[in-house]
Amino acid sequence: MSNPFAPRPLSRHRDGFPPEPTAVATEIPAVRRIRRDVAERLTRATRAHESASGRVMTAAEQQAATRDLITAALDAYAAEEMNAGRPPLRPDAESRVGRAVADMLLGAGGLQPLLNDERVEDVHANGCDQVFVRYTDGTRRQVAPIADSDAEMVELIRRLAADAGRAETGGEGAEERRWDRAAPILRLQLPDGSRLHAIMSVTRRPALSIRRHGYIKVTLADLEQIGTLNPLLRELFAAAVRARLNTLVAGRTGAGKTTLLRALGSVIDPDERIVTIEDTYELALDADKALHPDVVALQSREANVEGEGAIDMSELFRSGLRMSPDRVIVGEIRGHEVIPMLNAMSQGNDGSLGTVHASSSAGVFKKLALYAAQSPERLEPATTNLLVAEAVHLVVHLGFGDNGRRVVTSVREVVDADGLSVASNEILRPGRDGRAVPGAPLSTALLSLLSGAGFDPRLVEEARTAPGGGWTS
Repeated sequence: MSNPFAPRPLSRHRDGFPPEPTAVATEIPAVRRIRRDVAERLTRATRAHESASGRVMTAAEQQAATRDLITAALDAYAAEEMNAGRPPLRPDAESRVGRAVADMLLGAGGLQPLLNDERVEDVHANGCDQVFVRYTDGTRRQVAPIADSDAEMVELIRRLAADAGRAETGGEGAEERRWDRAAPILRLQLPDGSRLHAIMSVTRRPALSIRRHGYIKVTLADLEQIGTLNPLLRELFAAAVRARLNTLVAGRTGAGKTTLLRALGSVIDPDERIVTIEDTYELALDADKALHPDVVALQSREANVEGEGAIDMSELFRSGLRMSPDRVIVGEIRGHEVIPMLNAMSQGNDGSLGTVHASSSAGVFKKLALYAAQSPERLEPATTNLLVAEAVHLVVHLGFGDNGRRVVTSVREVVDADGLSVASNEILRPGRDGRAVPGAPLSTALLSLLSGAGFDPRLVEEARTAPGGGWTS
């Protein structure tokens, strides 16, 4: 018979199995039966192993045992079908069934085929069977259910949460990842770097959203190649990082803020010590030890079962500053962490980076003022604006061009504060197609800082007079 786990010239998964097409509808009964059989046998095998050795199976041992049990179960199923006078599964069908069972027991179950597909950018499930996918080309469509029932979907997400908790601590002392009526909101990072958000009890049916990141390791040159930047922006941003300008990246959900933040991070000198602060791990700057060998990645934490142990991003920021960082990078500013962040930027932690949700580059200042007003300090807008003017050098806005492609639409230089407003120059503004083109002249001070970091001022004038404002396509 065929080996459903034979190597193929395709990318491999964390469970060691090659990706396969999803099992078709007629194969679902076989998948359910074999999964049930393997799950029961695996439970007995793990208990026997623990009794004999005095320790639990490692992830690698459990993976190997599961692989062997699936192969044995497929053989038994084929023999039973032939003894009953029915034709056994064809080799391709057997391979799909084996893959589906492995996904359910070791991978992400019905989600795994979607995570295997590099074209998938977002997954939204309103219950187990109302599943919608957005692809990298912007198209959306409904796809097959990710589970047989909402209860099975809940169990799948709970298992993913448990796996994520173990992965964050290397299997030791895993962080608690509750998801139940008492803690109905779940946020975590999947092994491939995707961001998962799930909610239950306060919805009619459990709901799931997965945001995938196509560019985990990315440079400014990469973003230029895909059309997010042009040569002027690439050189401007590189010089801004080298000149240690404090920069905020703004845009709506899905505009590419985190990706640009990673690209900006790629310019940071490997000798620098970086602290990243996030609500959910996404930046992954610590994943590339060659580029960033000295990174401390911090993640906020919700309260435990007793309602204790919560650590918010504001507290993480204060803690991070005690770690002597050369730069602090905030995954997303969304609350009262804005005040310690602005204080740190204005007191010598130059070169810090962060993202914020805003509909325009000018709207960033209003959003920061709102966060500061809602913080425990209750800062007045005029005070916040003075702090912003002292702390922030550049604001970058990402949006979508006429062709639907993610692009930089605006860059503002923060100049000063004027009572209830922040004075700024929009040095690159949205052109006719939405892409940033030269606007107001750069101030002498900013131009001097950028020039000292290797920026050629002639690039601005060349873009100003060039067709398309410096965009070649």
